[in-house]
Amino acid sequence: MKPVPTTAPHPAAILAIILASYFMILLDNSVIFTALPSLQANLQLSTGELSWVQDAYTLVFGGLLLLGARAGDLLGRRRVFVFGLVVFSLASLLIGLAPAGWWAIAGRAVQGIGAAIVAPASLSLLTASFPEGRERTRAIALYGATAGIGASLGLVIGGALAHWISWRAGFFVNVPIGAAMIALAPRFLPETGRASGSFDVFGALSATLGVGALVFGIINTADAGWNSPVTASSVGAGVVLLIGFVLIERKAAQPIMPLRLFASRRRTGAYLARFLYLGAMISFFFFTTQFLQEVLGFDPLQAGIGFLPMTAVNFAVAMAVPRLAGRLPASVPLLTGILLTLAGMFWLSRAGVDSSYLTGIALPMILIGAGQGLAFAPLTSFGIIGAPAADAGAASGLVNTFHQVGTCLGLGIAVAAAATAPTAGTAAADLAAQVSSALTTGSVLLLLALAIAAALILPADLAARRTRMLPAARPVAQAEPAR
Repeated sequence: MKPVPTTAPHPAAILAIILASYFMILLDNSVIFTALPSLQANLQLSTGELSWVQDAYTLVFGGLLLLGARAGDLLGRRRVFVFGLVVFSLASLLIGLAPAGWWAIAGRAVQGIGAAIVAPASLSLLTASFPEGRERTRAIALYGATAGIGASLGLVIGGALAHWISWRAGFFVNVPIGAAMIALAPRFLPETGRASGSFDVFGALSATLGVGALVFGIINTADAGWNSPVTASSVGAGVVLLIGFVLIERKAAQPIMPLRLFASRRRTGAYLARFLYLGAMISFFFFTTQFLQEVLGFDPLQAGIGFLPMTAVNFAVAMAVPRLAGRLPASVPLLTGILLTLAGMFWLSRAGVDSSYLTGIALPMILIGAGQGLAFAPLTSFGIIGAPAADAGAASGLVNTFHQVGTCLGLGIAVAAAATAPTAGTAAADLAAQVSSALTTGSVLLLLALAIAAALILPADLAARRTRMLPAARPVAQAEPAR
């Protein structure tokens, strides 16, 4: 399948539809966070059940992304993009109507199916609609910025809706947005050709079940501990299934995850760094909103507004990234972004019951927002850079897969780490200790992401930049024959 060589008609409309749809999906990764206490009280959920309201979404989203990307290649990306929006919008409506916790968790899983179809199709449509060069670089930078801004702004929107209306409104709002995108997409988005082939169903099932078992085992430690037979068997089954997934992909004629994509150090580094970075960020979102409400006494609206310093800085920095693209190697803002996020995360992990919002929360958030603004676009571009046209869908799927699986496993690890925090005597002090443990764990994940980016992405990026800047070799003049 050949990429479109020139920009498709209506580039502004195409970009707006893709970014709005992607924003809606990522919004639902975070819109629930500031509403978590309200949702927990309304549906009477335990801490483990509450984490599954988030994990059911990210788990199915991450596990089915590769299959969703393959569906776009085989059936046409615009067609599956619209179908995914229909599934996502209907699931959002059902979650908003949920009478019990199991309904909300099941609805989040269905919502994850829709997101797994939309996300890779949106990135593939973007790369197919904008030719390689300045236009695609700008479009990908905006796509990457949407990832950070969507997550941050979701906290503000979720808090406002939970305070003024209900936690349910955070899901109802997707319905008119989804309906508008469903109506506009067939009119403006170009349809891509269909590749011949089949679905790697066994690969998708082994990946989804493997990640699900691993996450379930990690989350189960919060109640049962690491010595529990259920924990041990779940984690063991997850590891075995994921090893099986890799073996299946090695032999599959048309794998959903072509292992050749990992031949590039920059792509491999981007996938791993994204996995760790999002694992850290989910612990920040999940636990900081609870800290604001249950330790500092904020209501959902105040908690949402409390994230505005990060959101504003994130937006401002992300908008500046396209201007930096031609001046600096993309690995430089990436490493700087991860380092700033690490500094902010560690600072925030020191907050306690006596901390003030300004020095304990807002100032660290500014560093985290700047870090997100710098890191997301390079993480996206490095994840698809140099991928063959035939693997464009798979590369897009891998970017989003490592994003969502990192989120899912990161939350499980953070919940497990929080459960090990010592009790401090009062409910607020206990929660503050749990938040500190979770965010310290997030800091470790960011440190690992920084090491991977420095070891894999930076050297390869600098080498590629030097190669591009070398002058073209001149033909060697032949000596004139002797007379």
